[in-house]
Amino acid sequence: MASVGPSAASTQPALPSGPAVFKTIPYAFILPEIVCGTWVWILVAATSVSLPLLQGWVMYVSLTSCLISLLLLLSYLLGFHRNSENWKVLDSLYHGTTAILYMSAAVLQANATINSEFGPNAPLNYQLNSAASFFAFLTTFLYILHAFSIYYQ
Repeated sequence: MASVGPSAASTQPALPSGPAVFKTIPYAFILPEIVCGTWVWILVAATSVSLPLLQGWVMYVSLTSCLISLLLLLSYLLGFHRNSENWKVLDSLYHGTTAILYMSAAVLQANATINSEFGPNAPLNYQLNSAASFFAFLTTFLYILHAFSIYYQ
């Protein structure tokens, strides 16, 4: 006699596709991650980069993360995942790794902010670097939230 209980495939939540991506909690973080990461890149690019090694890493992490997150968002919107469990693993690993990289970039940007307090065009560079540091830490927090919410889903 066959069991009446639900099958294993029906107990797992389906991955959203199309506009439902913006209504589902872990996946709704992708758009704010892209927007905040873009602000980090724009604000760092607007400063006179006095520490190219530090701020170069910040720009690399923010630009690369924005592009990969945009590709991930497009793949969810177009339904490339086909409700595969591997996409959850890929998403969690990507956002966890990116959270670590963004944390390193945010700390380096905070260091660049402290160093830009004095020097030529100090008030403007300090304000831009402060805003970039804020958005870098905010983006880090969003990536951490996304990674843990995918993991615990």
